[in-house]
Amino acid sequence: MIRLNPLHLLALASLIGLGNSAYAHGLVCKCEELSDQQVRCVGGFSSGDGVPDVTVDVIDYNERILVPGKFGPDSTFTFKRPKGEFYVLMDVGAGHVLEVDHLQIKSAR
Repeated sequence: MIRLNPLHLLALASLIGLGNSAYAHGLVCKCEELSDQQVRCVGGFSSGDGVPDVTVDVIDYNERILVPGKFGPDSTFTFKRPKGEFYVLMDVGAGHVLEVDHLQIKSAR
């Protein structure tokens, strides 16, 4: 039988709790086409928290990065819409990513 020290159990419970709370909310990214073929994406968490300085890349279907970037202080990222098929990849790290396909990007008008 394995015996665990109560302090070890408490430490383990704390670590599990911290791991769950760091990404307890889902990712959100809404992209819309503005004038002049510019696309603006607004990223965040479902809790309402922003994602300033989080990596966001525009990638073609051959996995080439067309536009590398990061969300700005206001959690927005604006880029010129590429020709052809692409998707926007928001990556907050630790395997937490969200993709927005070009077919999901509609005009803001």
